Amino acid sequence: MIHGMSDAMDVTMMVTMDRAGRLVVPKPIREEAGITAGTPLRIRVHDGRIEIEAPTAIYRTVKRHGFLVAESVEPVPPLATGEVRKAVRDLRERRRR
Repeated sequence: MIHGMSDAMDVTMMVTMDRAGRLVVPKPIREEAGITAGTPLRIRVHDGRIEIEAPTAIYRTVKRHGFLVAESVEPVPPLATGEVRKAVRDLRERRRR
């Protein structure tokens, strides 16, 4: 059973663990976090909370066709639709400020 509420900065949902100890991460949260099938996740207990995060990629800046662009140091999978939407939303927010 999933209950949810959302605002511009935070997506919060309640989920129930099954008998095997599995949780389903709801699609809006996976999209917001840029998590797709096969994404490696780091899980830990910190200050009494369970934290799950996708490790961030390391990038370097290179010049291409006269422009500086970010290039991943390690191979990375293609961006998921949710990641692209989040990046566009973040850029638009920064421009408004």
